[in-house]
Amino acid sequence: MSDHIYKIMELTGSSATGMQDAIENAIARAAKTVQGMRWFEVIETRGHIEEGEIKYWQVTIKVGFTLRD
Repeated sequence: MSDHIYKIMELTGSSATGMQDAIENAIARAAKTVQGMRWFEVIETRGHIEEGEIKYWQVTIKVGFTLRD
């Protein structure tokens, strides 16, 4: 088993649907330009309220990806 070295980046995704969609939106967008993503950690969740209703979610995550040789 080889040693793994990770770089960590922070992303914030948003969605009008829910927290999971916000996370998936952030990861899907990052996947267009970042290779080797391996894990994520939710570090903050917040939302926007209008007229007593949740209008959208924002979720900040840390994403670890492996460094290439």
